[in-house]
Amino acid sequence: MLTLVDVFEALTHTRPAMKDIFLTEAAIDSRQVIPGGLFVAFQGERVDGHNFVQQAFKQGALAALIEHPIDGSYQILDLRNGLPSVDFSTLQPPLCLLVPNTLTALQQLASYWRRRLNLRVIGITGSVGKSTTKEAIAQVLSQRYKTLKSLANLNNEIGLPLNVLRLTPGHQVAVLEMGFYVLGEIAQLCEIALPHVGVITNIGTVHAERAGSQEIIAQGKGELVEALPPAPEGIAILNYDDPYVRPMKERTKARVFYYGLSPEAHLWADDVQGMGLEGIRFRLHYKKESIYLRVPMIGRHSVETALRAAAVGLVENLTWDEIIRGLQESQAQLRLSAVRARNGALIIDDTYNAAPESTLAALNLLDEMTGRKVAVLGDMLELGQYEREGHQKVGMRAAQVADVLVTLGLRAHMIAESARKAGMKKSAVHEYEDIQAVIAWLLQNLTPDDAVLIKGSHGLRMDRIVAALEAF
Repeated sequence: MLTLVDVFEALTHTRPAMKDIFLTEAAIDSRQVIPGGLFVAFQGERVDGHNFVQQAFKQGALAALIEHPIDGSYQILDLRNGLPSVDFSTLQPPLCLLVPNTLTALQQLASYWRRRLNLRVIGITGSVGKSTTKEAIAQVLSQRYKTLKSLANLNNEIGLPLNVLRLTPGHQVAVLEMGFYVLGEIAQLCEIALPHVGVITNIGTVHAERAGSQEIIAQGKGELVEALPPAPEGIAILNYDDPYVRPMKERTKARVFYYGLSPEAHLWADDVQGMGLEGIRFRLHYKKESIYLRVPMIGRHSVETALRAAAVGLVENLTWDEIIRGLQESQAQLRLSAVRARNGALIIDDTYNAAPESTLAALNLLDEMTGRKVAVLGDMLELGQYEREGHQKVGMRAAQVADVLVTLGLRAHMIAESARKAGMKKSAVHEYEDIQAVIAWLLQNLTPDDAVLIKGSHGLRMDRIVAALEAF
């Protein structure tokens, strides 16, 4: 485990003589501090973490990284100019460690700790499917190796270092999700994590408003494969079916392993059958082998998640028995769940977030349901130049799948307009800009035999619709 001595060495390049004081993990929220933890105080726009150092110590933190003095009678060690001249053998927690910048210090500490550990690191990025892929890969690898996976969606310049600091010498593999907003971000995360295997899911339009275009998103996501070590140690697992991902082969010195639905990929699948909430069936092909599988992943699009996890299992030398067992045990759909409204209607809750790609996949799942199909779709945010095109594609697919379409938000009018142009009856389309109006319509019109998909960007908080229906 990480020790306080390690922290001093990481931040000052000098290792003091003192007894080992073990640290459990790091946290940036005092409410999430566990006994033996390290609290990192960030000075945000609205909240200053330095005001919660006392609370963190009450929760059991042994040390806190700070970047300006705080109130309280705590021992503060100033590390801004190297290791101070104190008697380290007498130091007793809790301690405040004063550094120039707490984010830089957190990243420096994580980088130091990663280099102390002997393990394989799997990095995952892409526009859609990172978290489900992470879960599936971790489940497969855990069949043989002691595996750590990223918590929740902690995948940025703060979250990834926090995950790295959860590692112990006993771990053999780490599966780390890597997010992207600006060019250079994934390169920085890779400098901390030192991945051996890089998995690219796809390049979509989510965050295009910030990034600018799919080409820039592809450039940023591709920093993962550029950071991999050369073959045979480094392995890039790429989506053969994605026109932005497949050419990333030219950007890496690592071995390239393609997956997809095309026979040209190294690992590919066909005969994909969705069974609604019962999972999917498909046939895997690898070299001269063909294997029929049924896994509990929801929606036909989940075959790609299974392919990614199987690909990592293969390159990390797992047997087919281990890979299949991991896939069949996988509970990768953390953000999509099926619940019942009080009147018996089936609610497909996919309200965490939305992009055109994930919404089309959700509509495909709705298509597998029985009964009257109701699509409740909200605005998809941060699409930039792809905003109209993305909403129109979703509207066209909704017209093919849904019997009833209910939209929420200003942008979602484009979904409704597109659905009508694609042939959906005007009487089947209901447009609202207020969430309470959507809830009122559903409460009045849903029947026990309906299957209802609810999906929109996180900012719309469409989970409130699900809660209202469950209480109905």
